[in-house]
Amino acid sequence: MTPQLNLGLRTRLLFAFALLCVVTTAAVAGGLYVQARNDILQRAQDATVQTMRSRLAALYPLRSPVPGQNELDAIAAAVPDQDSVEYAVAIYHETHSPVAPPGGLRPGGRVLALDLGVISPQLRQAVADGQIAWQRVVRQDTPWLIIGAPLLITEPGRTTRVSGIEVYAARSLLAEQRSIDGLTASAWLIGGAALAFAVVLALLATRGVLRPVRELGRAARLLGEGEMRTRIAVRGSDELADVARTFNHTAAELERHVKQLREMEADARRFVADVSHELRTPLAALTAVADVLDEEAAQLPEPAGRAARLVSQETLNLTGLVNDLIEISRFDSGVAALALNEIDVAELVRASLRTRGWTEQVRTELPPEVTARLDPRRVDVILANLVGNALRHGEPPVSVRLSADPQWIALEVRDHGPGLRETVLPHVFDRFYKASAARARSEGSGLGLAIARENARLHQGDLTVINAPDCGAIFTLRLPRRTHDQDGGPE
Repeated sequence: MTPQLNLGLRTRLLFAFALLCVVTTAAVAGGLYVQARNDILQRAQDATVQTMRSRLAALYPLRSPVPGQNELDAIAAAVPDQDSVEYAVAIYHETHSPVAPPGGLRPGGRVLALDLGVISPQLRQAVADGQIAWQRVVRQDTPWLIIGAPLLITEPGRTTRVSGIEVYAARSLLAEQRSIDGLTASAWLIGGAALAFAVVLALLATRGVLRPVRELGRAARLLGEGEMRTRIAVRGSDELADVARTFNHTAAELERHVKQLREMEADARRFVADVSHELRTPLAALTAVADVLDEEAAQLPEPAGRAARLVSQETLNLTGLVNDLIEISRFDSGVAALALNEIDVAELVRASLRTRGWTEQVRTELPPEVTARLDPRRVDVILANLVGNALRHGEPPVSVRLSADPQWIALEVRDHGPGLRETVLPHVFDRFYKASAARARSEGSGLGLAIARENARLHQGDLTVINAPDCGAIFTLRLPRRTHDQDGGPE
């Protein structure tokens, strides 16, 4: 998988501003550079052509229509000047004035000769056809402009004709190249200054843009943490101000709905607690009557005896449900408290199993001398729920394993049944949740595991469940060995 580069908004804005600046500066500076370069070279070329024309015009009339070596030398010597043309050569057919020494054009040292090797065949052909043509060459790191022109014969009343004499002049473009290099350096300096300015401008822009974004992020975090009164100051009338107004409106609506839900939840919890407490008195009387009926069920006729046993069982189930509801209401109201004692954890587990007659049905792995500061009654409730569920809904063997380190103890309760479905695992500790909707009501209220986890969290620990790799489910109770006392009302 290809890793993705995670860039913040500030970095992206800086990059965008810098890229825009670089592209704009490159386009503007590049266009100006090309235009200035062409203008400089064009002026040099025009000046050289004009000089050649004026110098060649002064050579008429020719002393001979068929010039010899001396006349070619004189023509070549008449073309150079101090400002434009430095070297020149005159050619008539294949006779030409002296050429420069080997190596071609040389800056410095005034010589009246030009190396024919630097003149391209295309330039020779254009001049032979009667045109003034030019080319640029580089010799020994120095740029040169080579211009070729035919020597024309113009006579009154007659058509201008080519004399057959070709003149080639060379001009150094070193000064122009230095000017172009100066333009390049200036373009780089301007680009660097523009880039620095763009970075500063981007920092200012990102500061103005990111400040409301950071405020929005901070407000969203506070809202997520339950600060329903969080609001954002609205500044201006741009899109960010619209976002702030929308956030404030959403937060206000959310606060109103959360307040309603909390009131409804508080009413529901208060109703459950009140009803549960109100039911205890009639349930006590009903339990006494159910006990009498249970004792007399054997002597009653079969339909009446079965009904008596059913009433007794359902009374016990209702009593258990009411007790569970009362326990849950204590956790919800925050009055559940711990009665901590230094206990031997292994002995606590054995006593819990022995009290319920599960000693023979459950395998144990309990190392000795593992002590912790816990509430034995609440730990007993957790163990009873976990082991009872494993025996009822799992398959043997059921085991309890104790492990410990200097800070924590862990109790694992495992069965070897089919385990829990993946859709069930996230909801095991939900209130009133049953893995199968077809279970009878007598199998439990659906509050046992919720109460077990609340007891674990009251100890500042936790209760988790996973499916074993081979088969069965594993419930793990982790508790600190030194639980701190917690404030709470009496139970």
